[in-house]
Amino acid sequence: MPKAPAAEQLKLLGLQALDAKLRALDVARRALDKDPRIAPAMAELEATSLAARAADDAVALADGELVASEAKVAEVSARIGKDEERLYAGGLSKDLEALQKDIGALTARKSDLEDAELEILERLDGLREAQASAARALAAAQSGSDALRAELDAQIAEVAQERATVAAEREEYAATIDAGLLSLYEKTLSKRGVGAARLFHGTSEGSGMALSPGDLAAIRAAAEDEVVFCPDSGCILVRSPEWS
Repeated sequence: MPKAPAAEQLKLLGLQALDAKLRALDVARRALDKDPRIAPAMAELEATSLAARAADDAVALADGELVASEAKVAEVSARIGKDEERLYAGGLSKDLEALQKDIGALTARKSDLEDAELEILERLDGLREAQASAARALAAAQSGSDALRAELDAQIAEVAQERATVAAEREEYAATIDAGLLSLYEKTLSKRGVGAARLFHGTSEGSGMALSPGDLAAIRAAAEDEVVFCPDSGCILVRSPEWS
C-alpha cells in the first residue's frame, strides 16, 4: 500500500477543491457553447435572411417587368408619332384612311400597355413595402443575434480568465505536494474523476456513501501514513482523527 505523511495527504483536499473548480468552469464553458438561445436566434436569422432575399428578388423581377413595359409603351408611342407625321403630310385618301386605322389600333394598344404598366407600379408599391418590412425584420434578427453573441463571448472570456487563474493556482499548489503522492492523485483523478475526498464520520465524500463496517474497520486500522482508497468511488480517502 502506498504511503505518504498525513499532512501531505491533507493537502490533496485543497488540490481536489481546485480541480473541482476547474471542472465546474469547463462545464460552464460547454454550457455557454450550447446556450438554448443560440439555435432559435440562428433559425430566426436564417428565416429573415431568406425572406429578405425573396422580397428583394420579387422587387427586382417587378422592376424588370416595369422596364419592359415602359419600353413597349415607348415603342408604340414612337410608331404613333411616325404615323401621325405621315398623316399630317397628306397623301392618297386610301393611304390616309389606313394610317388613321393604324393610329387607332396603336392608341388602343398603348392604352392597354399603360394600364398594365399601372398595375405593375401598384404591385411594386406593395412589394417595396414588403421588402422594407423584411429588411427591418432581418436587421432586428441580426441585432439580436449579434447582442447574444457579444453576451456569450463576454461570458466565455470571463470563464477563460477565471480558469487560467485557477489553473495557475493549481500548478503552484501542486508543486508543494510530495511528488509520489501527487502522481498517485493524478492517476486516480484521471481514472475516477475524483482524486481525493474526506472520510468524514464513516462516510466517503467521494461517493457520498457510508462505508460498510468491514471497510471502515480496515481503513481505521491502517497506519496514519498509509494511503487508503474509497471502496466505492476509488478515490484517495483523506483521514483525520477529528473526522472519525
